[in-house]
Amino acid sequence: MDLARSPLAVSFPELPAIGGVTLRVARAHYKNWDRCDLTLVELAPDTSVAGVFTKSACASSEVELGREQVKLGQARALVVNAGNSNAFTGHRGRETVEQIMAQVAGALDCEPSDVFVSSTGVIGVPLPKDKARAGIDAALEAQPCGWRDATDAIGTTDTFAKGAGASAIVGETRVELAGIIKGSGMIAPDMATMLGYVFTDAAVEPAFLQEMLDKANAATFSCITVDGDTSTSDTVLVFATGIAGNATLAGWDDAGANAFYAALLEVCRTLAQLVVRDGEGAQKFIEIAVSGAESDDSARRVGLAIANSPLVKTAIAGSDANWGRVVMAVGKAGEPADRDRLSIGFGGTWAAKDGQPLPDYDEGPVAEHLAGQEIRMDVDLGIGEGRATVWTCDLTHGYISINADYRS
Repeated sequence: MDLARSPLAVSFPELPAIGGVTLRVARAHYKNWDRCDLTLVELAPDTSVAGVFTKSACASSEVELGREQVKLGQARALVVNAGNSNAFTGHRGRETVEQIMAQVAGALDCEPSDVFVSSTGVIGVPLPKDKARAGIDAALEAQPCGWRDATDAIGTTDTFAKGAGASAIVGETRVELAGIIKGSGMIAPDMATMLGYVFTDAAVEPAFLQEMLDKANAATFSCITVDGDTSTSDTVLVFATGIAGNATLAGWDDAGANAFYAALLEVCRTLAQLVVRDGEGAQKFIEIAVSGAESDDSARRVGLAIANSPLVKTAIAGSDANWGRVVMAVGKAGEPADRDRLSIGFGGTWAAKDGQPLPDYDEGPVAEHLAGQEIRMDVDLGIGEGRATVWTCDLTHGYISINADYRS
């Protein structure tokens, strides 16, 4: 399936090299395409790991194993397969994942539990053991590559490669972070998104790394949606190699902990927004800022009700300032709201205040704003101090075309 580059695409950035991280790619031929579809990342011994995974009850074996592996807090390798999600494949799918883990562990002289595996693509087709074995062999023999090649190899319906980097001063040591992600459809915040990986040379205790990732996830990956559908394979992992040599971060009171978290948050936010920008068929990037809610969590749920509404998304696609659809979405969210305190605006222009349209409302500036590609929506519930920002995209005919032909 040849997909046109998203009009919201962002150029792949220059990402820093991360000490203790070696990237390789190979062709496992999981799908009939002429490209690499396997990324192998070798990590330095004693690398800390943290992760968040889909809450889907039909999660893949990769996710089920990863949920247990991450509790051990250590990683030596990551394998990402594209073209086949290996989900809903029973014991055959799990056996292939365990084979991959054992094969890589044997090559790196580590425990199989130190090898994390992710797969993405069509659901319901077992990952072939022979292709998996050959693909890992090829990756182990391949020359190291850069971030862009590693990112291209994990994509499916992605139309552009997505990456983000940041740095922080921890104590007196500069540490680097680099993140890559894939995702375009089947995107809804039920922990995180698609497949995302952040690497840093900082030294961070696993438990504290997990705490920071959980916090960052709540404000980034769990605040995006493309289509309201939660994947069976959603995974976000953070790996900290410790090669930078900083005093190990173990709590918020440690020197540089807040600076490191700010860098991690920046990387996660950028990656999350890039996924929305590559939403299947997307023509517009939409930011929805909700304020005046009963709580921050309530504000987020209201924002997602708006962001997931096909009526709202198609109105934005058509540059239609139909704020009545926003009223509808707020009302169905199941969160505390007061019709007579609700205010709605687009692009800095209020269309309705305190439960009714403004008498001098001029739709001209709103229509001009909605004709663009970067859309801002403000919703003030007027009942509390809770606030949240979520991100989504419009819904176009392109989404139907992509998904109608997904398996071909």
